[in-house]
Amino acid sequence: MGYMGSGKSYFGKALAQLLNLNFIDLDKYIEKKEKLSISSLFEQKGEVYFRKVETQYLKEVLNDHQYDIVALGGGTPCYGDNLEIIKSTDNMQTVYLQKSVLELSKTLYNEKSTRPMIAHFSNEEDFIEYISKHLFERQYYYLQAAHKINLSNVDSNEDVIEKLKHILKNESNEQ
Repeated sequence: MGYMGSGKSYFGKALAQLLNLNFIDLDKYIEKKEKLSISSLFEQKGEVYFRKVETQYLKEVLNDHQYDIVALGGGTPCYGDNLEIIKSTDNMQTVYLQKSVLELSKTLYNEKSTRPMIAHFSNEEDFIEYISKHLFERQYYYLQAAHKINLSNVDSNEDVIEKLKHILKNESNEQ
């Protein structure tokens, strides 16, 4: 879990490929099921509808047990009882991929047209303020993850993957 642009999908997919595990990106799963992009869902049906189906599909994915690694949407753990659903799932380990506001802003500003929550920003200063406030609001949920990786303190993507491997290895030994 983590804010949009923190690398959840990238690192989840890379770890799954490396360890020959099954990976799912919850947003991609929702897009496939709804036959609409996340942006189109927000545009056409609104955030309330999106959050409702997000919870439905989260339960589906977690109950399916065919996925070893799940990349959540940035807001997934922050709405309804999603965090409790995640935390109460058997053998589920949560990892918060943490990035600073400036790192997130730098990444996201160039991608904003593909992200419905931030697509409307044209002023970089307002954008950074929004990310800062939004991340602060979501931090409460993210910090409840069992594990945290501060991406500012990691030298390379390979180091992040090693940390994730270590978390998986240690947790599976304790089960």
